[in-house]
Amino acid sequence: MTQYVAFLRAINVGGRMVKMEDLKKILALPGIKNIGTYIQSGNVVFHSPETDRDTLAKKIEAKLHKSLGFEVKTLLRTIPEMEAIVKKNPFQKHAEDMALHVSFLSERADDKLIEQLLALQTEFEQFRFMDTEAYILVRKGAYGETKFSNTFLEKKLKLYATTRNWATVNKMLEYKIT
Repeated sequence: MTQYVAFLRAINVGGRMVKMEDLKKILALPGIKNIGTYIQSGNVVFHSPETDRDTLAKKIEAKLHKSLGFEVKTLLRTIPEMEAIVKKNPFQKHAEDMALHVSFLSERADDKLIEQLLALQTEFEQFRFMDTEAYILVRKGAYGETKFSNTFLEKKLKLYATTRNWATVNKMLEYKIT
């Protein structure tokens, strides 16, 4: 069985409220076991025998849509992938007044589109792309004001994304189910 971390896009924002207990019940699909959630923003861990990530994500998205009545993009990562995401952090050392966030992307971003975004960086809004993640460094408390928001990245990169702060990323890695 593979342990997955699911980052659900647009849960408990914009009027799309879902209790975590209800979310666990919805995700209790055949084969999915040991479901756990972390905080109220669509962070889920579980075991599944399914090894085809796209198939699994589509099953989850279909069940969420049927149960909730709205689309919920599901971005899956395995524990080894989460370990690599933490290890590859390009902002290991940064000023104390800066905060790190990770945008989980639905696929690897096009290099030409990334280059266009790199030109928009400032001293207080920096980012790096690694595989299917964007690491975003902004002033503490200013993520809500950054131009590099989740919606901006989706529009510019032409893919789906969902963003978590660094503490949540690490917490999901720690949330190993045995």
